[in-house]
Amino acid sequence: MYIVRDVFNCKPGHSRSVAERFKKTLPLMKGMKGFISGRVLLDSVAAYWTVVLEVEIENLGDHEAQMKEYASNPQMQEAMKGYMDEVNGGYREVFKVV
Repeated sequence: MYIVRDVFNCKPGHSRSVAERFKKTLPLMKGMKGFISGRVLLDSVAAYWTVVLEVEIENLGDHEAQMKEYASNPQMQEAMKGYMDEVNGGYREVFKVV
């Protein structure tokens, strides 16, 4: 099992909007192969305007398939439309649960 954390540094005042976008995608992800759970996190003490999308998955192969499905799903595209205008950058962390 793996934990994948996509960490986004948002533009000032945009973190709540980005978090809401990701919250809309979580129900859509529940039907994807290998998806176990997910949640959206907002910073409390981290760097300002940080949003984290954290998902638990069975394996990395399923995650790759999920990313392709995520990108081609019209509902996902609508939920995330314009989010790059609200983000300065970010990175991904992948952890194996032991």
